[in-house]
Amino acid sequence: MLTTVDSAEAAAALARGAVEARLAACAQISGPVTSVYRWKGALETSQEWQVLFKTTSGAYPALEARLIADHPYDTPEIIATQVVHGSGDYLAWVAAEVVAG
Repeated sequence: MLTTVDSAEAAAALARGAVEARLAACAQISGPVTSVYRWKGALETSQEWQVLFKTTSGAYPALEARLIADHPYDTPEIIATQVVHGSGDYLAWVAAEVVAG
């Protein structure tokens, strides 16, 4: 699951909150990255930090709700991608660390 925010501090707060709440086994912060997008009819360019959450499909609804509640953006990017293949040991660790909803 992925989101972006406007500061390293906001990224760290979302990451720590999700892992402490056991909605994610791990959260990785990358950035700054440059984002180019259209917002309210204007072309924008800004620096953002990406937060990649390692979670389970069962925990998605609770993690999405937490991110929406805690996110600094009015319309946050929150997207999930399905893991097609992965190390069995790693995926088992993620499943053991995440407590769904």
